[in-house]
Amino acid sequence: MTDYLSLAEDIAREAGEMLLAKRPTMSRQVETKSSPTDVVTALDTASEQLIRERVRAARPGDRFLGEEGGEAPGESEVRWIVDPIDGTVNFLYGLPDWAVSIAVEVKGEVVAGVVNVPARGEVYTAALGRGAWLGGGRLRCNTGVPLAQALVATGFGYFAGRREVQGEVVAKVLPRVRDIRRGGSCAVDLCSLAAGRVDAYYERGINPWDYAAAGLIAVEAGARLGGLHGRPVGPSYALCAAPGLFEELHDLLAPLDPERDA
Repeated sequence: MTDYLSLAEDIAREAGEMLLAKRPTMSRQVETKSSPTDVVTALDTASEQLIRERVRAARPGDRFLGEEGGEAPGESEVRWIVDPIDGTVNFLYGLPDWAVSIAVEVKGEVVAGVVNVPARGEVYTAALGRGAWLGGGRLRCNTGVPLAQALVATGFGYFAGRREVQGEVVAKVLPRVRDIRRGGSCAVDLCSLAAGRVDAYYERGINPWDYAAAGLIAVEAGARLGGLHGRPVGPSYALCAAPGLFEELHDLLAPLDPERDA
């Protein structure tokens, strides 16, 4: 696992440095994907290409799943799950909460994860069973926080019908918690939870490349990560917090039927 983590960290750092260097010259000309608000820049593609090339050079038999390029087959039981820029809108606007996210999955289980937040100079890492780290410091999520005192991070989808429901849900959650934060990057939100900067996180519509690395980091920091009604985390729903708060937030969210779109 340490070999996977070391390689993933080296590649994530290189991609982050490239993005920081090239962002000031980036045109505001962008393409859209699933909706007019779901954007992709040339640097998303360039970052993923760099990561693919580095992985292929070091481990040519491994499989690869990237947000922009999709699935690439391989001969091994190892798969790299990559978001070349998580938080592209933040990246486009010059906001700091965007990240390069790289996870390594072996036989279907994520064993290593790196989230590089270049604009903040922060690299989060975790290996299965070995804790989560930011620099030389081990991460621990906040524990013993009741729902009424919880600072909760969330995000919103790209389709109007989904946002309509998400707005209804957050209106019900907000009076029951300390406050809501919307940072714009699932990976950064989960790492913030691991670092104790927020207490909980929930969102509908995230994908494996959004949460694979950061989810391991949060879990290794002591958090619980899952979906609603005992299901695993997935695009339908993601919920993360320390045990106790996880259950409280789950029981607030579940009756709101948040896994629907208008």
